[in-house]
Amino acid sequence: MSRGHAWVLGATGQIGRAAVRALTADGWEVTAASRGGGRDATWDAGVRAVALDRDEEGALEKALGDDCDVLVDMVAFDGAHARQVTGLAGRIGSAVVISSGAVYEDARGRSFDTQAEPDGFPRYPVPLPETCGTVAPGDATYGTRKVLLERETLAAGEALPVTLLRAGAVHGPYCRAPRELYFVKRLLDGRRRRVLAYGGESRFHPLHVSNAAELIRLAARKPGSRVLNAADPEAPAVAEIASAIDGVFGRGTETVLIDGPAPEGQVGETPWSGAHPVVYDMTAAVEQLGYRPVTGYVESLPETVEWLAGELAGRDWREAFPKMLRSYGEGLFDYAAEDAWLAAYDRGRR
Repeated sequence: MSRGHAWVLGATGQIGRAAVRALTADGWEVTAASRGGGRDATWDAGVRAVALDRDEEGALEKALGDDCDVLVDMVAFDGAHARQVTGLAGRIGSAVVISSGAVYEDARGRSFDTQAEPDGFPRYPVPLPETCGTVAPGDATYGTRKVLLERETLAAGEALPVTLLRAGAVHGPYCRAPRELYFVKRLLDGRRRRVLAYGGESRFHPLHVSNAAELIRLAARKPGSRVLNAADPEAPAVAEIASAIDGVFGRGTETVLIDGPAPEGQVGETPWSGAHPVVYDMTAAVEQLGYRPVTGYVESLPETVEWLAGELAGRDWREAFPKMLRSYGEGLFDYAAEDAWLAAYDRGRR
């Protein structure tokens, strides 16, 4: 028996692919909507794929008609998208919307937006609960836009139950900016040494796509107006991540640990690097949804590494992952700068 009709916006994105699978397996009739209208080879044959540009005036409302029990929105980023969703109140049963941990700020007003400033790294409670403060809503940054999205969707109240999932560092196949690339490419390039800032202890709580899909599945089953953290069962330190990826390759890498930030340029910086840990409290998701993670970080790595290696085969990393280039710059793999620093470091130890 069908649970109803679920629409997934952004279905061919990283989380969307997994969400379609999870909802289908749970008995939902699923329409997978994306700009290109594509399909994933792993989807059930009953999944209906449609091309839809949600930013085209009236396109979403027309496509949905009156046949949507739950709308799963992977690609809502601002107040306009929030108003688009809340405008569907009375026509859809509930919504599940992906937000971000970038909304949080610490007691001194520091957030992901301030990390480039001196002493700008936020110092969050460990673990970080949903009751922690957030940045002010607005249009200035990704985090402020997500807060605006949250507040405007929750304002619908009982007219439209909306579950907002504050995602951690998303990982798994089809990621546009895969943090694991940092270590995978180094191993593929034959690098035998690495430098890690902050003593290799930086923690940025990850979220595997299958765990995100499980949270979506549970929220679809239990509609409600709420904000929940979304993360894996553990938050490994960056040195542990590096070691685990070494293990997938069956190799060992010498690690030089540096206390504090990068000693020079981007040497020792990774996509997880930060002065203080970001570890999400998952108690609310367990209590409200009955969340049980589908996988752990280390267990999920072989599939991710295999996918990354395939994407890099015969291609420059900047071509394969242009979003990584935009996010971290050319210095992400500046081996010459790293080798020069290591040579000076070695001389200093003699």
